[in-house]
Amino acid sequence: LFFPASLFRLKDLEVAKLGDSDVHVKMLAAPINPADINMIQGTYAILSPLPAVGGNEGVGEVLEVGSRVAALKPGDWVIPAGTGLGTWRTHGVFPEESLLKVPSDLPMLCAATLSVNPCTAYRLLADFETLAPGDSVIQNAANSGVGQAVIQIAKASGIKTINVVRDRPDLPKLVERLMALGADHVITEEMLRKPEMKDIFKSIPKPQLALNCVGGKSTTEMLRHLQPKGTMVTYGGMAKQPVMVPVSAFIFRDVRLRGFWMTQWKKDHAQDQESLGTMMDTLCQLIRQGQLSAPACTEVPLQDYKAALEATMKPFTSSKQILLL
Repeated sequence: LFFPASLFRLKDLEVAKLGDSDVHVKMLAAPINPADINMIQGTYAILSPLPAVGGNEGVGEVLEVGSRVAALKPGDWVIPAGTGLGTWRTHGVFPEESLLKVPSDLPMLCAATLSVNPCTAYRLLADFETLAPGDSVIQNAANSGVGQAVIQIAKASGIKTINVVRDRPDLPKLVERLMALGADHVITEEMLRKPEMKDIFKSIPKPQLALNCVGGKSTTEMLRHLQPKGTMVTYGGMAKQPVMVPVSAFIFRDVRLRGFWMTQWKKDHAQDQESLGTMMDTLCQLIRQGQLSAPACTEVPLQDYKAALEATMKPFTSSKQILLL
């Protein structure tokens, strides 16, 4: 399902008046994520009333705050606290509670891509199975933004990763890049069906956790390698095909199937500042220590947004388009 870039206009609008609890933000950078595209196509669970500003993620600098704003001051860096903020803009006036402060010493691209993919990866690794150093995780779409973050966060925790990617023309280059991030094994979807998979499990245990962002055949094949009573979490469906599970996997191996949506997690934990704080502190700490980097990015000036949208829709994209604002 493609959409024409002509659905978009770059428009000059008046910046809204600053209310007592509002914050005037100069946006610095904002990525184009698959969920942003799905929202525009109307296939996402959240639809903005039109006309709308695209973009759910990004980083901005506070220029001015209303008289009742206590936690933010000019010069602070902020990212969206939830979904639907509309980050593809140069300036915006937002309610204070819709923003989260982040350290302004983070690299800009790390801050711009912090609130969706690394948070998703963190929760996927933390919330479904109790993983200890030496345990393993298997994931498909391992070169996605979430996939790259899973590799790095797992590596920092001593957890081994088996990373499944689609076969492609530049496969050796991709394998090298994921290994450099800390991947233990990078394999193609075809490899999941081969007897050589046994060799991998000579050195690492079978995974307790499988992370699925694809659906279809890839998922069924990945599930074969899960430990009995293991959990598969689906957080995306890039193949646009259902998750197929053999009955035997349920009966004889008692596998668990779960789903995850970061937007819902944020809603459920809106009052739970501690969980959010712990996650953000951990991720910022990993970034500062050089253990978590931004995904491979292509920086695009806002006026070239059409090229950026088109590049996002191409198959086998290994680089995230980031609008510089």
